[in-house]
Amino acid sequence: MKGKKVVKPSNKKTSTPTAETPSLIAWRFRLILGCVLLIFVALVARIGYIQVIEPDNLIKQGDLRSVRVKALPSARGIISDRNGEPLAVSVPVQAVWADPATIFKDNGLEKLDRWHALADVLGLDRQALINKIEKNKTRRFIYLQRQVSPAMAKYIKELKLSGVGLKAESRRYYPAGEVSAHLVGVTGIDGHGLEGVERSYDKWLTGEAGKRIIRKDRYGRVVENISLEEREEGKSLELTIDQRLQAIAYRAVKQAVADYRATSGSAVIIDVKTGGVLAMVNAPSYNPNNRSSRQSFTMRNRVITDAMEPGSTVKPFVVLAALEAGVADENTVIDTGNGIMQIGGSRVRDTSKVGKANLAKILQKSSNIGVAKLALEMPLQELLGMYSSIGFGQLSGLNLVGETTGIFPNRRRWSQFEVATLAFGYGISITPLQLAHAYATLGNGGLYQPVHIIENNQQDLSKQVIDHHYAVEVLHMLEAVTQPGGTATRAAVPGYRVAAKTGTSRKAAAGGYSDEYVAITSGVAPVSDPRIALVVVINEPQGDQYYGGAVAGPVFSEIMKGSLQILNVAPDENQFQK
Repeated sequence: MKGKKVVKPSNKKTSTPTAETPSLIAWRFRLILGCVLLIFVALVARIGYIQVIEPDNLIKQGDLRSVRVKALPSARGIISDRNGEPLAVSVPVQAVWADPATIFKDNGLEKLDRWHALADVLGLDRQALINKIEKNKTRRFIYLQRQVSPAMAKYIKELKLSGVGLKAESRRYYPAGEVSAHLVGVTGIDGHGLEGVERSYDKWLTGEAGKRIIRKDRYGRVVENISLEEREEGKSLELTIDQRLQAIAYRAVKQAVADYRATSGSAVIIDVKTGGVLAMVNAPSYNPNNRSSRQSFTMRNRVITDAMEPGSTVKPFVVLAALEAGVADENTVIDTGNGIMQIGGSRVRDTSKVGKANLAKILQKSSNIGVAKLALEMPLQELLGMYSSIGFGQLSGLNLVGETTGIFPNRRRWSQFEVATLAFGYGISITPLQLAHAYATLGNGGLYQPVHIIENNQQDLSKQVIDHHYAVEVLHMLEAVTQPGGTATRAAVPGYRVAAKTGTSRKAAAGGYSDEYVAITSGVAPVSDPRIALVVVINEPQGDQYYGGAVAGPVFSEIMKGSLQILNVAPDENQFQK
């Protein structure tokens, strides 16, 4: 058929495709197997390294997630006076804490009325408390309030706020309040001493805290008690002070500061026989139980921190130095002239004309010229040696924070006027405690007893620094100062023989001296058998009266009278005559 193409059948046979049999490639297999073995060996080596060679890091990471250390705080020791009256005790209180992470997890802030109630009982601003929680939402522990009372803690517990808990702690309470605040001191929020005895003997009072190490699971359950270190309770401390004398002294000093509108006032009483401090007070004071009322100027223990020029109160020791140096005796008469003595370009004046007088009258009338002449007649080292031997320019050894040594002059060259002023209490600076200690030594017949506030059984550290005969002689001279005609008549105590000396010193200022004064009265009683030494200082009294005899003298008399009666010291006039 024309036009058609005939397709001829092909002679080639066609075959259907079949699946090929897979073949093992040896090199690839060995490569994979080698990699697996290499990884396995690396893992085994890593496990061995972690478990055998350096297991500490893994253990540390595990412990961080499960081990907890619980502190076991020790109870702080009690501070008491010599009669066992408590001056500082620890009372149980609670700390309020929060776990912000838990609070937000449980939507705890939705109960705003309860959070407002919590803020109100803690005395916090409502919104400030909420903001504090929100600001620390990722933290697990924050304090909301420390040292809340048991009643407040009970109320907070009944609020049942999620993420809010209570933690037991203690708070220091001071039964004596402002009366003994300067001596006893205070503790901080964490229970460690900040001032006074609380700070100086902090380690003794605190003891050693214990701790308990436990392991917890993920649910907070204790699964293992690892170790327990027992706590060592704080030790109690008994002071030499008598709280009854503290109260008498503080009341008298506080009243004097108010009456004379003075900047401050201080008083310190020392047991003549032992050197123990029986009372140490200052006004103004502060309430150690109220943290918000504390101010730095009221917390200073001025008896040991404030040095002053002692004025005429050092004159008995100038007489003692003259007696020991041999430049004077009980029959010595000194001519003080018309009350004015010219030394170079300067003058030494007496407040009243004394004329010719023996040593007893020099002290009774407090003659500056009389003691200046004694000082100029003896070697200067005799006078400085006397001052040093009774404790001037030295720390007392009370171990209280803030104590100063005062200013004890040590110059190569001295003018005659400087030596003269040194004899009536200028050019030297001492603390009230140093002055009281000096008078205690005088009252003890020249036997120096280290001053202390803690009784101890250590070796006897007493030493004779003044000739006993001269000490007794000068003590009797000072008795005339409180009798008619003396400068300390207002320091006398009816029924008791009192040896005292007044002093009035002007306060130093830039370029000289200011118009402010320090009124001082120091003394010992009873003269027949000295028991206590007392120093009263009234700082910057205002008004027309500023002399030591007029301002500090009556305070001295009031404190001395009350102290002798409380200590059951028999009046001199009722003692049997030998």
